[in-house]
Amino acid sequence: MVRATPKPDPLAAYNAKRDFAQTAEPSGVVVADTGNIFMVQKHDATRLHWDFRLELDGVLKSWAVTRGPSLNPDDKRLAVRTEDHPMGYATFEGTIPKGQYGGGTVMLWDRGTWEPVPGKDPRKTLAEGHLHFFLHGERMKGEWLMIRLKPRGKETHENWLLRKIADEHAGGSGDLVDMALTSVATGRTMVEIAAGKGGKSQWNSNRSAEDQPGVHPHPSQPSAMAGPLPSSSREREGAPKARKGEGDRRLKKKPKGTLPAFRQPQLCTLVDHVPTGSEWIHEVKYDGYRILLGVGGGKAKAFTRTGLDWSDRFQPIVDAAVATLPGSALIDGEVVALDKDGRPSFQALQASLKGGGGTLAFFAFDLLEEDGESLEKLPNIERKARLAALLEGVPSPILYSDHIQGQGEKLFKSLCEQGLEGVVSKRADAPYRGKRTQNWLKIKCLRRQEFVIVGWTPSDKGRGFRSLLLGLHEGDALRYTGKAGTGFGAAMIDDLMAKMKPLERKTPTVSAPRAAVRGAHWITPKLVAEIAFTEFTDEGVLRHPSFIGLREDKPESEVVLESPSPLVGEDRGEGIDRAGSMPARAKKLATLAPPSQPSPTRGEGLKESPVTITNPDRVIYPESGITKGELADYYLRLADPVLQWVADRPVSLVRCPQGRAKHCFFQKHDAGSFGDAVRHVPIREKNGHDEPYLYLNDAKGLLTCVQMGAIEFHGWGSKVTDVEKPDRLVFDLDPDEGLGWDEVRAAAEQLRDVLGEMGLASWPMLSGGKGIHVVVPLDASRAWPEVKDFASRFAQAISEAHPERFTANMKKVQRKGRIFLDWLRNQRGATAVLPYVARARPNAPVAAPVTWDELKHIESAARWTIRDADELLKRAGSKALKGWAVADQRLPDL
Repeated sequence: MVRATPKPDPLAAYNAKRDFAQTAEPSGVVVADTGNIFMVQKHDATRLHWDFRLELDGVLKSWAVTRGPSLNPDDKRLAVRTEDHPMGYATFEGTIPKGQYGGGTVMLWDRGTWEPVPGKDPRKTLAEGHLHFFLHGERMKGEWLMIRLKPRGKETHENWLLRKIADEHAGGSGDLVDMALTSVATGRTMVEIAAGKGGKSQWNSNRSAEDQPGVHPHPSQPSAMAGPLPSSSREREGAPKARKGEGDRRLKKKPKGTLPAFRQPQLCTLVDHVPTGSEWIHEVKYDGYRILLGVGGGKAKAFTRTGLDWSDRFQPIVDAAVATLPGSALIDGEVVALDKDGRPSFQALQASLKGGGGTLAFFAFDLLEEDGESLEKLPNIERKARLAALLEGVPSPILYSDHIQGQGEKLFKSLCEQGLEGVVSKRADAPYRGKRTQNWLKIKCLRRQEFVIVGWTPSDKGRGFRSLLLGLHEGDALRYTGKAGTGFGAAMIDDLMAKMKPLERKTPTVSAPRAAVRGAHWITPKLVAEIAFTEFTDEGVLRHPSFIGLREDKPESEVVLESPSPLVGEDRGEGIDRAGSMPARAKKLATLAPPSQPSPTRGEGLKESPVTITNPDRVIYPESGITKGELADYYLRLADPVLQWVADRPVSLVRCPQGRAKHCFFQKHDAGSFGDAVRHVPIREKNGHDEPYLYLNDAKGLLTCVQMGAIEFHGWGSKVTDVEKPDRLVFDLDPDEGLGWDEVRAAAEQLRDVLGEMGLASWPMLSGGKGIHVVVPLDASRAWPEVKDFASRFAQAISEAHPERFTANMKKVQRKGRIFLDWLRNQRGATAVLPYVARARPNAPVAAPVTWDELKHIESAARWTIRDADELLKRAGSKALKGWAVADQRLPDL
């Protein structure tokens, strides 16, 4: 008689790690299916992580997601597989004491049900190393994908990647972890759970924390305002604290022939023009995948910019490196696929990755390490010389990416005319830094032309539209060319809807892929839009289209494809100071064509202004020649986003009638000199008298103030409807003169994390000066004295817990080497600069809202100026900033 082999116990590992005589945790018992539940538990241990669990076969399949789930489809979050957990774990929320297995605070962060994608058996695909499923949770929704990574070296744990699939539930990287700060079961914050407030639950275990794969927790010390505040949870994750000199890291010297390890690549900052001067070198911006190619010891690896090993995907490059490169090296470059004309093609690269064919090439543009010697502190031009020597005589597919020194505008114009992506400009004398800096700049080519609007897709917000459907005339027919979903402000959406509605029809005038235009509303083709885009795909669809405006000067019947003409003098390259000869494929990228330098706007858009602007040519920013007309034009164009924050709020103006370099002054009262467009609200002051404070509620009032010499608008923390109940907190991080931007940014992120542990979501705003404002929206349920008291005690506790970084004392002598955490803006009568407001500082910078994800890559509090009105308007209407500083949250009790 043959006995059946017993099935392995899926909870054996779980049970082996726990002594149930010592712990109140649920015992490891397999139960019947309860309906495909899932949950996520936020676990604040030595390393903050989110435990993601899916029910399958009576147990909870579990992964530790160290950075938490992201709604951004471009993010691939590391998820370390842990032991299966019993179903009794699904509802736990509480604390695990110090010294016990998994010690720390646990929040039930999300819950719901899940289902595999139809046709996918999760038991089979889990074993194969991938899971494709839908989530129906309170926070995580829609389609998701998990992929198991190949183990590296002696790794014993399973590393997976968790990624959101693009759908209507997709969003920003921090939309979940930065904003969802309370329990879905009890509404408690991490601080309240740790303190046992509103319900107490505790487990004990006598097992070592070292038993937990991938996450090695011991209990954190959550904040209570009576005691020290915690460090940033990002710091607890192991992220380095930003300090002066960060980035001057050297790779440890390795023996010759050793394969170099991955390191963080230097990233480019996107700008709108090519820098001038001989101190810059300029390279082709390739349309491919950024790769760090490491070679040594008879091996080679191709690392992506995030450190993933893609050697198998780029096997021809890896094999060529082993065969042709002597010694060891770590090379920075771009893998591209070449089309039939020898030009880089992103579509060809995608096809190559899917099908394994195509002609791959690796354009090398930097050398970080050679034979164990770190080179990143050398000037860029010296590193490139070392790289050129290393690659001399090395055949394709590894190619040296040449450059020109100075005259980058000519190269840029040539590349754009030829339909390439753009230029990368680098400071010739700069070292290599593993982060985004202003030493590497990228300037993209954008093509612009007219397209016929043939319809729109509906918005999921209940009003307006999501995108415009576009077409071009080809012969006697219209051809579908894609859809534009960016570039609109709220006012423009309303205006376009008013124009399109009367033209609506039942049948389309173009043939379009059904999936791309599902739910479309079609119109008779009469409207013409100017669109910016990067290129056409092989299918004739626009890539990265953005709406510029309606064109009323061109009939739709004349809208056809515009093709660039060849440049005069192409292939000759006269007048360009070359630093060596270019590879044959790149020789025609530099030409004689002179750069076009657009003249600055002088307020041409003021024809639509509701207020007459006198002396529009008066220069009010002498260092950059910006005029009063340009400032007025900026406020006219940005009226909608500015008024979202300025309207119906008592304001103080910074007026500079003779320009920002002359006498400027604050004004908060008005006796009628501004006219009817600027309104008044009586507010009682300390002397017992009511004084008329200024407030605005439309573009006419905004422009009236500009006409009267106003540059800046500073607002109360409350609205005129109830000036005694503030609807926000503002913490202004004001650094000492000697502190760098990295320190300010790290301090803002630390503030975000401490506020988050108290259940308060916050948003960053670039001040336009040198600091950052951390803005916390409130539900206006508390009066000024309570808000002031909270802000004061919070700032004091932060500065006492971290005296090396913060001070809550405004005296200059107390700020030496530290950041003044200015809480004084949170008291009755105090004001703070408002979003999208221009500053009376050199070059007209703007106080700009950003997301926490964006802040990581921004290098200055004055990132945008009023001359970036197009970009700022586009940003204001973007999905990422739609919910900026909007939340119904109550100030917690301390």
